[in-house]
Formats: sequence, C-alpha cells, structure tokens
Amino acid sequence: MTTQFAPDPAPAAVLTKAVIRAATQLGLSRALLARILGVSPATVTRLYSGEYQLDERRKEWEFALLFVRAFRSLDSIVGDEHTARQWLNSENRALNARPVDLLRQAEGLVRVVHYLDASRGIG
Repeated sequence: MTTQFAPDPAPAAVLTKAVIRAATQLGLSRALLARILGVSPATVTRLYSGEYQLDERRKEWEFALLFVRAFRSLDSIVGDEHTARQWLNSENRALNARPVDLLRQAEGLVRVVHYLDASRGIG
C-alpha cells in the first residue's frame, strides 16, 4: 500500500493567495494593494480573479513578501481583524504616521515591517 501525497503548491500560488487574504482581512482596497505591490490596478483585478499570479522575478514579489510579513506580525500581535484594521488606520506616534499611509511606498512598508517585528521581539 502506497501513500500518495498532494504535490506542494507552487510558491507563486501560495503567495498570491496570502496577499489577497491579507488585503481582504485588513480591508484594503484593490487600488491600495496595487500601490503596495507596485503593479497596476488591472493586475490586482487579475490577481483576485485567478488570472494572474505574482512573479518571483519581479519587484512585486518582494513587496508581496513584505506585505504578508507585516500582516502576519500584526495578526500575531492584535489577534483579530477589527483591531488590526483599527491599528492600521490610526495615527502611530512611533511611526509618525498612520501605518496604512506608509504602506503606499516601499520605504514606508519596510518601516512598518520593522516596527511590527520589533514589537514582537523579532529581528
């Protein structure tokens, strides 16, 4: 008797699904997600419809990894969608801005990730 295992899903499919899930749970618009990933709004529409997956060879991959990392850190700190959304949209004295506004630029996304990592005691 042999046991068959399902093949591992492709990294692009996993990351694409994680990005969509994170954006949905954080209540981010598709337009904002496009800014975060550095892609067009049409590309984000194709992401959501399953017609496109993130590409490891493009900058969008790095931005997606950072975005999912920020989401996972925030989720582990606050534990629920409502509080995560509230934190994201509230003025943060340490960051000197609302985190949601910082996510729009690469430098801001990195700042938010570092802040959340430090809050969790990582890195």
